[in-house]
Amino acid sequence: MRRLKRRSAATPSPEELELIARLRRDAAVLASRFQLSYREIAPEKPRVKRRYGACTVEGRIALRLRHARTGELLKYSSLVNTLCHELAHLRHFNHGPRFKSFYLEILEFARTSGIYVPGPLRHALPIQLELFQPPDTFRQFR
Repeated sequence: MRRLKRRSAATPSPEELELIARLRRDAAVLASRFQLSYREIAPEKPRVKRRYGACTVEGRIALRLRHARTGELLKYSSLVNTLCHELAHLRHFNHGPRFKSFYLEILEFARTSGIYVPGPLRHALPIQLELFQPPDTFRQFR
């Protein structure tokens, strides 16, 4: 019986290499548009399960490419969303109002330029929207 050579956990699959190459091309477009400078875009280490991306002060951006539980590749739109989030950290290294505004600006540019193409809205969205609607002030509790 022939033994299969085991792939190291740190060795990216061909699909992961393709994703990273595409993310690097899109990151270059976004960084150029917003005058951002980063050192590298790399896949997150496989053992990292608690975050989707990370940005260091030195400008290294790491993105998790696979779902933590299933191991399936994440949708490209999710990866671009995370990429925009991490690029925003290059200017604002926090999660304050200026960061959020800048992140949304990058994400909107990515959307209008065709880099970020989110999927259809999920059925849970109307329920989530209810949380942000003002309460009914005329409703009486008995």
